[in-house]
Amino acid sequence: MSDESIKQTIAILGGTGNEGKGLAYRWAKVGFHVIIGSRNPKKALSTAEELSIRLGGRAFIDGTSNLDAAKRADIVVLTIPYPFHQITLESVRSVLKGKILVDVTVPLVPPKITIVQMPSAGSAAQEACQVLGNNTEVVSAFHTISYKQLLTEHSIESEVLVCGTSKHAREKVLNLVTAAGLIGWDAGPVENSVVLEGLTSVLIGINREYGGTHAGIKITGAGE
Repeated sequence: MSDESIKQTIAILGGTGNEGKGLAYRWAKVGFHVIIGSRNPKKALSTAEELSIRLGGRAFIDGTSNLDAAKRADIVVLTIPYPFHQITLESVRSVLKGKILVDVTVPLVPPKITIVQMPSAGSAAQEACQVLGNNTEVVSAFHTISYKQLLTEHSIESEVLVCGTSKHAREKVLNLVTAAGLIGWDAGPVENSVVLEGLTSVLIGINREYGGTHAGIKITGAGE
């Protein structure tokens, strides 16, 4: 267990969903204290127990309400369907001051989820900035990683682009990317999150076209 993981508690709001479970599994496995948050605390506790059993009872993971999870955490990760994005942010806004929010939300609009459709703010991450104000750093990441990959023991070829409101916040989240066994790239300011979020629709379309389940992205040529 690293010094970094000892110091940090990660809350995953909406952590009972597939992506939330996958990220929770990866971080709990390497020693982070992970708190599963949900609108239904009993469901959060059940998910925490499920993951703990999967990890042989060695993980430090528990479940509670979204608000309590956000209050107790150092870093908060939001993994919820887009229709619940704004209302969830508003419900935890008071306890996010001075913290980093990692927004994994993608503004998919059924039934045309293979078409990029962004909110008026420009992206879900920029919408989060509007709701939370200047006292909370917002970082956009993990949109292009399939939960099916996160819940395996195999190495993951797909890489993670990270955008955010400051270099410091992006570096913190890039450390979490590495801890999850992934390769991450600093992709610049939060305004660039429109590209990250939009890639999800593109990858869903590619999966449908070619019969895949976890199409991803990989950066080549950087630093050459």
